[in-house]
Amino acid sequence: MTYKDPLLTYHGKRDFGRTGEPRGRSGGSGAEPRFVVQIHDASTMHFDFRLQVGDVLKSWSVPKGPSTDPGDKRLAVPTEDHPLEYEEFEGVIPEGEYGGGTVIVWDHGTYRPLSHDRRGRPVPFDEALDRGHVTFRLHGAKLRGEYALTRFRGDAGGGKDEAWLLVKAREEGTRKAGRATPDPRRARSVRSGRTLHQVAAEAQGADGR
Repeated sequence: MTYKDPLLTYHGKRDFGRTGEPRGRSGGSGAEPRFVVQIHDASTMHFDFRLQVGDVLKSWSVPKGPSTDPGDKRLAVPTEDHPLEYEEFEGVIPEGEYGGGTVIVWDHGTYRPLSHDRRGRPVPFDEALDRGHVTFRLHGAKLRGEYALTRFRGDAGGGKDEAWLLVKAREEGTRKAGRATPDPRRARSVRSGRTLHQVAAEAQGADGR
């Protein structure tokens, strides 16, 4: 069987001599899979939602961001797999590089896979993803509770035509407090407490601009 590097697309889009993004290494970390939500002020402002599956972070671009309101259905467009170390990445991707712009870690933590078949038997998370529907419980600093990702257009690996929906499950005893989705320009990093503007300003200062 021919080995295919899951990070081949990720590496091919980046010049690591210019960007501070991690190259990535093989091998998982920890007993519980991780998740991260990053806010990315690139050519268009968006959120990046990433779930650890094996040795990589499966990634989706979510233009409006994840919502705590079960009535909201958020478009999620698949992007290339990212290395596990990307969970910690925060900074400015240089102009001219793929995804050039400022990134902060809005939330991160662990998640528990919940996908089952019709008989109630657990389904491996990667297999459920291939089928186009996964459910999971997030244990983050800001996002908590059950969510689902459902493919509604295209097939697995379907490129630009593939699209999913990210939806919060209705759970007894949960309440919507404040904004269902954060204002990205006012949101603060769970790692450093900084806003996008502060991260960008500090990077400019470090460069002597």
